[in-house]
Amino acid sequence: MVNFLVLSLAVFISARLLDGVEIRSYWTALGVALGLSLVNVLLKPILVILSIPFIVLTLGLFMLVINAALILLIDKLVDGLRIRNFTWAAIFSLLISLINTGLNALL
Repeated sequence: MVNFLVLSLAVFISARLLDGVEIRSYWTALGVALGLSLVNVLLKPILVILSIPFIVLTLGLFMLVINAALILLIDKLVDGLRIRNFTWAAIFSLLISLINTGLNALL
């Protein structure tokens, strides 16, 4: 439960720091965190398995593409989140990961 709340805080902070990402409220951040959790459990493993050759060829950088695509999917599913384009989704994904890791390290 604590990890989920930390993830939602990381989503909220990341959205506030980036111009290309708009989030309505902290409640929306909770919805985004829930969506990310579900997508990471259900869809991400399938996408990773299907794209192993690309991941190997790009030395893992294709994972950034997968993460950004999943963020854009969450953008379509969660009302109150707006991401301008794929580049902002990739940056948003990286920033969420960095902030989430930093906050979890503090706990």
